[in-house]
Amino acid sequence: MHSFATFAPPAPVRRMNPYQKAAAEIGVAAADPHQLIGMLFDGFTAAVAEARGALRRRDVSTKCAAIARAVRIVDEGLRAGLDIKAGGALARDLSSLYAYIVKRLTEANLRNDEAALEECLRLMQPIHEAWTAIAPRPATAHAG
Repeated sequence: MHSFATFAPPAPVRRMNPYQKAAAEIGVAAADPHQLIGMLFDGFTAAVAEARGALRRRDVSTKCAAIARAVRIVDEGLRAGLDIKAGGALARDLSSLYAYIVKRLTEANLRNDEAALEECLRLMQPIHEAWTAIAPRPATAHAG
């Protein structure tokens, strides 16, 4: 359902110190397509958590940057990667949900609305859990 041809490291990777950046880039390069989507979900969760903390500290610039990162992950990573033709109704439903999450993130940013951030996390959690549950299992060596 997701297309992976044009994956770029998320913004948090670009802002790390050189050692962290190298480790993250190696992780991205070594990841399979399923793992890459999992990394987007993890990045989304981290960005929203950072935004919540910044909101509580009244750190406007960090809040805005974290929410912008979460929006990019959802819109440019998860939503843009959907294959509507192949994915059918499920892909259309996910696209609509992702559009709603982007809208709520934007509202949270404009209104300093922590409840909207929490709503976005609640909406994304079951999708993240389902994605994790369908992870390909490594083939086991068959003795015999």
